[in-house]
Amino acid sequence: MADKNPFESGVLPAHDTSGRFAAQFYLVAMFFVIFDLEMVFVFAWGLVVRPAGWNGYMAMLAFLAFLLLALGYLWRSGGLEWGPRPRRAGR
Repeated sequence: MADKNPFESGVLPAHDTSGRFAAQFYLVAMFFVIFDLEMVFVFAWGLVVRPAGWNGYMAMLAFLAFLLLALGYLWRSGGLEWGPRPRRAGR
């Protein structure tokens, strides 16, 4: 009878791999995807910066300003906090 363990790259697993990830892992993963995608747009713009002219320059400045505003909003609203919020006195 065949073994029902997953077989990956010629190696059988040494232990159970069905653990859970902390929420911080997903926050870091989302930041990686967002900023990686941003760099794709900035790199593509860098390749055509001269033909795009001032219109392309202003569009990229608006794009980067929008990203900075979104990051500022997340920071101020506490969306980037990694741990529990500290308790305030009197509550």
